[in-house]
Amino acid sequence: MKNEIKNFKKQNLVETKFVHPVRLTYTQNGKNKSWEAVQSFDSVSVLLYHEELKSFLLVKQFRPPVYLNDVTKTFTYELCAGILDKEASLEVIVQEEIDEECGYKVPLKEIEKITSFYTNVGVSGAKQYLYYATINESMKSHEGGGIGDEEIELHFLKVNEAKAFIYDESKVKTPGLMFAFYWFFEKKKEEKK
Repeated sequence: MKNEIKNFKKQNLVETKFVHPVRLTYTQNGKNKSWEAVQSFDSVSVLLYHEELKSFLLVKQFRPPVYLNDVTKTFTYELCAGILDKEASLEVIVQEEIDEECGYKVPLKEIEKITSFYTNVGVSGAKQYLYYATINESMKSHEGGGIGDEEIELHFLKVNEAKAFIYDESKVKTPGLMFAFYWFFEKKKEEKK
């Protein structure tokens, strides 16, 4: 993946597709208050464990909002994920995202729900549903990388390197990814030995 970003500009949004800036007003304990927020889609994410490589499969991609706040942080490491913008079960959307982003065909029965939580509670408060799936090379159907103009790089991280990765501040990662690693170490690691 190229590490070249050019012509980075910021402009105020008028018409939006995925996020909608709003001002919220309300009364709390007798005081009038206001808050700026963004309405956005809920999402799914999935921790993928590659059993033959004894590694987690992460996606690495350019995230403009991170770059806006720190131009030295060009790429993020994330779980495979996608927004809930269509009528389908959560598990079907997870299955489609694994195929689109990572190139693996995972049977629905192999997709396990972990939990759900709210992300970016001070700005959007969107809900994310977290899943887990084990993959292997027999499920590989194509190279992955996303669809359309998505530029997603696959990154295999050895399980025995994941704890150090969590605390490596040079790697931009999401709290959901770090939580998923801890869940794996608590719930799944003994099964994978």
